[in-house]
Amino acid sequence: MLGGRILHGGDYNPDQWLDHPEIFEEDVKLMKAAHVNCVSLGIFAWAALEPEEGVYQLDWMDHIITRLEQEGIQVVLATPSGAMPHWLTQKYPEVMQVQADGRRNLPGKRHNFCYTSPVMRQKITEMDRELAKRFGRRSNVILWHISNELGGNFADSVCHCELCQAAFRKWLKKKYGTLDNLNRAWWNYFWSHTYTDWEQIHSPVPNGETTSTALFLDWRRFSTEQMNDFYQLEARTVKEYSDLPATTNFMYFFKGLDYNRMKKGVDIISWDNYPFWHKEKDEVPTAVKAAASHSLMRSLNQAPFLMMESSPSAISWRQHNPLKRPGMHMLSGMQALAHGSDSVQYFQWRKGRGGFEKFHGAVMDHKNGSNTRVFRDVAELGERLEGLGELLSHTVNRPKAAIVFDWENWWALEDTQGPRLDFNYVKTILAHYRTFWEQGIEADLISMDASLEGYHLVTAPLNYLYKDGYAKRVREFTAGGGTFVTTCFSGMVDETDLCFTGHHPLYDVLGIEQEEIDAPSEEFENRFTYEGTVYPAQNLCEIVHAAEDTEVLASYETDFYAGAPVITRHAFGKGRAYYLAAESGLEFLRDFYRKLFVETGLENALKTELPYGVTVTERLGEDGKRVIFVMNFKNEPVRIEGTGSWTDAETKAAYDGTLLLEPFECKVLI
Repeated sequence: MLGGRILHGGDYNPDQWLDHPEIFEEDVKLMKAAHVNCVSLGIFAWAALEPEEGVYQLDWMDHIITRLEQEGIQVVLATPSGAMPHWLTQKYPEVMQVQADGRRNLPGKRHNFCYTSPVMRQKITEMDRELAKRFGRRSNVILWHISNELGGNFADSVCHCELCQAAFRKWLKKKYGTLDNLNRAWWNYFWSHTYTDWEQIHSPVPNGETTSTALFLDWRRFSTEQMNDFYQLEARTVKEYSDLPATTNFMYFFKGLDYNRMKKGVDIISWDNYPFWHKEKDEVPTAVKAAASHSLMRSLNQAPFLMMESSPSAISWRQHNPLKRPGMHMLSGMQALAHGSDSVQYFQWRKGRGGFEKFHGAVMDHKNGSNTRVFRDVAELGERLEGLGELLSHTVNRPKAAIVFDWENWWALEDTQGPRLDFNYVKTILAHYRTFWEQGIEADLISMDASLEGYHLVTAPLNYLYKDGYAKRVREFTAGGGTFVTTCFSGMVDETDLCFTGHHPLYDVLGIEQEEIDAPSEEFENRFTYEGTVYPAQNLCEIVHAAEDTEVLASYETDFYAGAPVITRHAFGKGRAYYLAAESGLEFLRDFYRKLFVETGLENALKTELPYGVTVTERLGEDGKRVIFVMNFKNEPVRIEGTGSWTDAETKAAYDGTLLLEPFECKVLI
């Protein structure tokens, strides 16, 4: 927790208002009224900071930081690489990206820089160094914000220029050593695609190679590492004159960059949270997505994170953009804290008068000053956060369950040709995560590289690709007493998308042998019975054979593979492993995990059944301190029975056995 308090504020862009100094003084006054204690400065301010090459104008920034310091408002200071000034792109066109079709971008937009370009690296280093020398040791500057939403839209923000091609080939040489090794790993014998010269290798592009799944995998790995190298260059530069930590704002389940690789050098994980509240009457699906995203960010470093951006009202880029209904702003902010955030930050403080995001939600609208519902909502939340800082200090969520979510598996699974062409890895992960959320049982979202120590239950849906060493860690986890769950189409390929031959890599743990995979249309949907209830077997129906010591808990009931196992359980060492050979619906997952939670001793902090739409999280301190968040995502009151005795951390009210929650309410208990 930076500065010992929960950060409340967000992106502030006074560089857009330099010709209106009265606006700044009004902003400072209203920030105090809204209980804002931190702002992010300079994110897209390169043109204002360096209006021409080598000419730095930092006095305006100095004035802003000084004035904020006088008011006790802290600053997250950004490097401005997210958007380049026109003098840079005009004089040095090589800094702009080349698209997959070979065309170099024209100036404009965001995320248009080539992360390999020596000129871009030199110019941003010079800019960052000036910022760090001037502001890196200011008392109210607490954190470096490196660039902005690195990667942007992956399809538009990956550079294919010759500099990047050369860097990619160099990266491949380091990884594989020889072309023979690369050709074997990529199975380039197929369609006579064997490389005989490193210069023959090119990034995957529409008018070139698009059928080599291993090429796609390695290009994405390279792109992540090259982007991280750019991040680390900026972070090293600002730290030459500063001992402040650094972050960069990640995004919700962003496919373009592997955040488990990107986190290298990121001292504090932060991310930008824009749920689609009020997409439908039932808020649970949106709440689950937001909760899973928070859990993912917390899990990256197993530590508190920062919610760097969110909207205090509506956003502007969807087909329809509903306002937050009364109570939702408070609840969505508290949800972030409940899952491990130490901040509630917004994009942005004041709406701009023009440009692409002039109608994106902000604390300050174009009209009416502080006399708006949004401002009052923000001020109310800010006041509440002031009372929670000390309570949450040195606490974080420490789940006993984990769901394996891995970017490399995501890439490989959705690029594979067959048995289906419509895999949706995130949707599958969220379906499993939802069953935990509905029961108020927290789960980390971890990569295949993560340690499994300390978990009671680990589940790995659609775990198609197995990284080196992963099977060994699962084997040790299960043998040591853990419960492992995985599903059909798991353990199919290795790190370069080569199919395993012989057995499943965990055949001894799972106690099954895979044979065939049926991907039937709806008219061929199968079914199975589990614990007396019939469920559909759909989308993927894997035909497996159970070992003699494997329990078959459910079997297919129709088609030529009737009688083949659908759900199996196998003891391994002190633990057990479950295999779900077919995909089914949410109803099955709810019932399956509900039983499994009992078997593994997992329960929510209230130790009771939760009404639909209510969930529970728990932040723990190393000293044993427990802080419980109970959240109601229904727009109607709910009553929870059998909760035991608790004290409201804020009002000091006592609750004994029953808890009443108003619509969209969050209570904090100790």
